[in-house]
Amino acid sequence: MNIQVCFLYTFLCSVGLCFGGFFSTKAQEVSVEIGETEIGLQEVFTITATVNNDRMKECNGFPEIAGFTKVGTSSSQNTTIINGKISSAHSLIQNYKPSKVGTYTLKPFAIQINGKTAQGQGATIKVVQQTARQQNDPFADFFGFMREDSRPTEFLDIKEDAFFSVNTNKSSVYVGEGFNLTVAMYIADANRAFLEFHEIGEQLGEILKKVKPTNCWEENFGIEEITPEIVTINGKSYRQYKIYQGNFYPLNTESIAIPAVDFKMIKFKVAANPSFFGNNHVKDLVSFKSKEKNITVKSLPDHPLKDKVAVGNFKLQEDLSKNEVKTGETFNYKFQLVGEGNLSALKPPALVVTDHFVFYPPNERLQINRSENTVFGSKQFNYLVSANQAGNYRWADYFQWIYFNTQTEKYDTLKSRLTLKATGETIAPNSTLAEGDNSWLAEADNDLQEVEESFALRMFTNLVILTILLLLAYQVFRQRKLLEVQFNKNFLLFRKRK
Repeated sequence: MNIQVCFLYTFLCSVGLCFGGFFSTKAQEVSVEIGETEIGLQEVFTITATVNNDRMKECNGFPEIAGFTKVGTSSSQNTTIINGKISSAHSLIQNYKPSKVGTYTLKPFAIQINGKTAQGQGATIKVVQQTARQQNDPFADFFGFMREDSRPTEFLDIKEDAFFSVNTNKSSVYVGEGFNLTVAMYIADANRAFLEFHEIGEQLGEILKKVKPTNCWEENFGIEEITPEIVTINGKSYRQYKIYQGNFYPLNTESIAIPAVDFKMIKFKVAANPSFFGNNHVKDLVSFKSKEKNITVKSLPDHPLKDKVAVGNFKLQEDLSKNEVKTGETFNYKFQLVGEGNLSALKPPALVVTDHFVFYPPNERLQINRSENTVFGSKQFNYLVSANQAGNYRWADYFQWIYFNTQTEKYDTLKSRLTLKATGETIAPNSTLAEGDNSWLAEADNDLQEVEESFALRMFTNLVILTILLLLAYQVFRQRKLLEVQFNKNFLLFRKRK
């Protein structure tokens, strides 16, 4: 044992003598160092930021690496005394955990250390299933005498800098007015604890059963992939991981209470004295709890159409395919509502009953966009119209749409600004079918009528049937002749053999 200790001491002293001069001459005030570029899937890639002869007061700008997740930081301090001169180095180490085996690219980057910029070179990082040093560590035997397997490893529980939130963008809405509900995990950039998601699908299903209001129409944002977004809260930088987002539109004045819910994450405790030979992390579950939310739902102001109008913020876009038509001629009119609100529930304008025009039921086209905390888009009603009487017409006399404007908190009416000129002779109202006009049913004869077929049509049908029958007869006759020929051949062959 004494020989090994002496040999180790001699080895470390030799290394110090060989490299001591190099480090003293190459020392920089701030620097960045990249770790091993070939790592195993269970290992971490590191970027180390170092400041010499000063404390690490500020350090930010560690880059994002595609295919890797930041899993916390660690720090170290080195003090060296050479010929009575004291020098120190403070380092902050950012750890990156790979998601899968593959080759990844780290682009050149810059890190701010104590107000100064340190440039980091890019690199190609190769992630393999298991590295050679994991399979066979050459130092394990050489330094085997230093291992104390019998001593239990002490693990540190680093406090996580993160929180879970079920949040809404409004605390008070009108009936029919939308509010946004977001379920997300927030992890601070300064977080040093190793955190991972745990059974998101199962947890989310249970959470949504509790937090989704039942008296609302839902517009789901359809989050399929959880990707971090940088957000700032109270001057502090966080990574926001949205796991659900949707807009809800209350159907009645019942208040909405969103309870507090729990969300579990995997947390890794770190070995107090990490080594190459043992397990340096222990997996555990940590629970985060959201806060309760309450939303007051207000009734709309009194109005004759209070229970029928839409709620939101809309504008009218319209178009006539023709500005001048002849009576009896059909044309198209596009009535399009654009804005924010429950677009799926928007109804077409109530048409004025008139003998001047025939309005056929509209075709509808819906477009919904979801961005940030808003649902917006358009709903289009395309009408086919026919004029019955000549004249100059203001289209606003026939197309008006009333809704409650959430910005002004007043009822508003969108009216057409178009005009139409019709020329020609007057057409009797009963000669065409207007929407909602069923008077023609009372006048219609309900006696059964024999359908008359033309002589030419009957002759053509009979010729087609006769042709098909002749073709079938010919096919049967042909098959019979073929069978007879084949039978005769087989019979003659049989006689010859006999």
